[in-house]
Amino acid sequence: MTTINRYIFRELIPPFAISSIFLTSIFLMTRIPQITNMVVNYNTGILSVLLLISYTLPRFMEFTIPMSVMISVLLTFMRMSGDNEIIALKGGGMTIYRLLPPVLLFCFLGTLLTLGVTVFGVPWGKLEFKTTGIQIARSNLNVALSERQFNSGFKDVMIYVSSMDMKTKVLKDLFIEDSRTEDRVTVSVAPEGILAKDSRTGDFTLRLYGGTVNQVDLKNKSVNSMDFNTYDINLDFEQAQKKAIRVKKDFDEMSLKELTAFIEKDSGESPDLNSALMILYEKFSIPLACMALGVLAMALGLQSASSRRTAGFGMGIFFFLLYYMLLAAGWSAGETGFYPPVIGMWVPDLVMGSIGVFFLFRIANERPVQLPRVFFILGRLAKRMFHRQVG
Repeated sequence: MTTINRYIFRELIPPFAISSIFLTSIFLMTRIPQITNMVVNYNTGILSVLLLISYTLPRFMEFTIPMSVMISVLLTFMRMSGDNEIIALKGGGMTIYRLLPPVLLFCFLGTLLTLGVTVFGVPWGKLEFKTTGIQIARSNLNVALSERQFNSGFKDVMIYVSSMDMKTKVLKDLFIEDSRTEDRVTVSVAPEGILAKDSRTGDFTLRLYGGTVNQVDLKNKSVNSMDFNTYDINLDFEQAQKKAIRVKKDFDEMSLKELTAFIEKDSGESPDLNSALMILYEKFSIPLACMALGVLAMALGLQSASSRRTAGFGMGIFFFLLYYMLLAAGWSAGETGFYPPVIGMWVPDLVMGSIGVFFLFRIANERPVQLPRVFFILGRLAKRMFHRQVG
């Protein structure tokens, strides 16, 4: 690499690092309510909170890395254009195409980093977040049961709970069907109950208050009924925990090998095939967006040298939003089968890359793209907001 190329490459790193940290922090804020709920209701420790945050990072980085690559290239070339460095380089006989190598190398490294995140980081993070969340919930006695659902996590025992008070740990309106005894089914109904733990043995008991027990003898075809003030039902809570932790993997939680195996095994009749294909193509199309958005950002940054400086920023925001709108539209249409999933995931990259190459070609031939006035307005608004956030 020449001195100029090394200089450009070094200039790309600081804005990339700053924007990555900033954007990832913004995305993490969307998880704060969920994590706060675990801390307040489940008495989650600081270590578990940190683990949950680390598990969410790959999913956010899948999008923040391409975004940061585009922002970094755009801001770097906008600064160089504003400081007349591009004009000086042209005056020294250097063409626009000679500035491409450091940008392409930087975008290629961003692609590799994003590829590692989408292929390995996202499945691991999402699965670990789900598993850890279940472990945290199941470690709390009263959250072993879900409200308004028939809970069958306990062997041969089915439990229905209308509501749970997380503060008082009281269960309301319980229905329990116990089939653990051969040839006998016991049905218990109570307006109130609690889950209690024996501190000495560590066993768990569901304690009911003021209800009714009906015992059905299947062998003798008889029914016995009695009312009670207090009635205890011992539960195999440890087995329920283990059963709950064995969660079923969603497509975005599968490894690349598992995902391709499912697609190859599927005969084409499964309604989930399109979803699996979308996840597979997404793992590769989003990383390659670093290349498409990087080239487009370079063209927009150079464009600011021949027009008002805010125009490049406005166009950057526009095309950045356009890419994710195309991605969302492609996902929806591809998942429903409106058109093949491969088109839905790869069209955004092709569109952005084609626009970037077209703009770069025109700028290299001293034929700048004429910008609509809306881009100047968007650029000024974005610049004001950016300065306000920094200030």
